[in-house]
Amino acid sequence: MNEPVTSESYVAQVRRLAELTERLSAQRAEAHDWYDQQCAAARRAVADAEDQVRRAERELAAARELQERVDAEATVLWQELRGRMAARRVGGPPGPVAGAAGDPVVLLAAVRDLLARTGHPGELPGSVNPLLALCGVAGALVAYALGTAARAAGDRYGGDLAVGLPVLALVVTLLGPLAGLVPAKVLADRRHALLGPRPAAIVLIAGLVTTVLLLTLAP
Repeated sequence: MNEPVTSESYVAQVRRLAELTERLSAQRAEAHDWYDQQCAAARRAVADAEDQVRRAERELAAARELQERVDAEATVLWQELRGRMAARRVGGPPGPVAGAAGDPVVLLAAVRDLLARTGHPGELPGSVNPLLALCGVAGALVAYALGTAARAAGDRYGGDLAVGLPVLALVVTLLGPLAGLVPAKVLADRRHALLGPRPAAIVLIAGLVTTVLLLTLAP
């Protein structure tokens, strides 16, 4: 038969049960605290992640805006460059270069400044004066040759042409000094310079002297 439970053993069991209950409550409270801490940490992590995403979206939008602005300005500058190099064939604007460093805004500002400083070409140097004089001589010779051909045609066909063509020939011959300005302008464009008053005067004087000599020496 089972032995009866004494009052002392009963009290010990009750005390032990109370201790276990208290320990269980403490562990439960600790578990709740740990859970709350984990939830709070997770909420903070989510909030930080959302902030990073929003910041990344703003940076991406700013980068796209900067790219569009840089591309548009680069296109404008490239078109301006192509306009100044009309005699040469150039393609489209260069694309991005891998590994390129530097602020594109600063680089574009430097390009704008360079184009502004080179946007006003200077006058032809004195070293091309012989070529300018040659242009004047060539223009006078061509005009005189055309005038001679016109006079010959008038003499050949007679009639009204015999009267009108010699007058036309004289006008063409007198315009010979001006004809030399055409190749002189081509020379200035090739050197990206202006055909200013000094170069134009050299061409006109050379052409005028040549025209006078041709008219004086003509039979």
